[in-house]
Amino acid sequence: MKILIVHNEYGKYSGEEAVVDRMVRMYEDLGYDVAEYRRTTAGARESLRGKIAGFVSGIYSRSGVKEMSRLLDRERPDVVNVHNLYPFISPAALWECKRRGIPVVMTIHNFRLMCPTGLFMRDNAPCEICRERHNEWGCIRYNCEHSMLKSIGYALRNAASRWRKDYQSCVDRFACITDFQRQKLISYGYPAEKIIVIPNTIETKNEKWREKEIEKERGEKESLGGYVAYSGRISREKGVDMIVEVARRHPEMHFKFAGSVREPELVEDLPENVEMVGFLSGESLAEFYKNSKFFVMASRWYEGFPMTILEVAEYGKPTIGPSHGGFVEIIGSGQESIGILFKPSNIDSLEEAIVGLWGDEPRLKELGMRAYEKLQREYQMGVISQKWAALMEELGNRN
Repeated sequence: MKILIVHNEYGKYSGEEAVVDRMVRMYEDLGYDVAEYRRTTAGARESLRGKIAGFVSGIYSRSGVKEMSRLLDRERPDVVNVHNLYPFISPAALWECKRRGIPVVMTIHNFRLMCPTGLFMRDNAPCEICRERHNEWGCIRYNCEHSMLKSIGYALRNAASRWRKDYQSCVDRFACITDFQRQKLISYGYPAEKIIVIPNTIETKNEKWREKEIEKERGEKESLGGYVAYSGRISREKGVDMIVEVARRHPEMHFKFAGSVREPELVEDLPENVEMVGFLSGESLAEFYKNSKFFVMASRWYEGFPMTILEVAEYGKPTIGPSHGGFVEIIGSGQESIGILFKPSNIDSLEEAIVGLWGDEPRLKELGMRAYEKLQREYQMGVISQKWAALMEELGNRN
């Protein structure tokens, strides 16, 4: 079976690009022949000409449609797996698959089919006006991109796709990464029978974690970590300011933040128990997770699928997160929880969760073990790859 992966890359390497790269390796490991159609936005936003090209192509990309047609005829794939189409491929290219009778599965990374920005966020808070009204004009009214040209462009490209029925007519399966996304798509009018949930996955490396846990139970001393950890953009939408405020209230605790600073004012006048360690990757990021007590995310918006929850679970670390979006089903509640949920955008609720977990070593161990076990049971590569294999076989047989 041959699969064509279609993806318009963003300006900078993002979590979505990492997922696409991981899926290419997964398909190859499953024995599929993989072809790729990739374009990039890198550099396009830095000039007026590039911005205009992006504006026009998002509505209808002549070159994107032409290249899709050429690749389909040359590669003759059994299934097309679409990720991001904006701006230089455009949803109009999906009709080339439809004309040839080639099944399309679209991986839903965000909320772009219902929200022009793809984030369900405005002014650092959840916003679903465009979904609720079934149109895109709120993006222009509230200038959600903080650039009227971009806001108009984003709204028009979504509106054009909706009017043409690109997704409804040409996509055979929508593969959401959370049930939260699935329910939102259904509420918007997408048919439930076309929507499935296949979560993201990570390539686990820490296979001996369980053995280490057994050794600890036998009396071998090992620290549970010495600080509250956060990794990601240093920005208000991520709730970094709330985490810093909790740190300010509790000088007895140590907090470490890893990531690129997007809003410099957030790192001014920090309390002494807060340490910014900069952007980390590879072994340095692994050590950062391993030496923490637990991980905290205070995002004011829904997020898509916060991969860091899985990354820290590999080291037996629980996560504190807001009780909205995909956080609810990933972290869970009650006896099945792998962390603690707090009221979104509520500093007092966040403080209660952090303080309560900081000094409770038995609970830390229990939640950490659950996190590791859930990772292996539900999100490990072998588990997720079999779900994709079943879907591809279904669509490939139809073709």
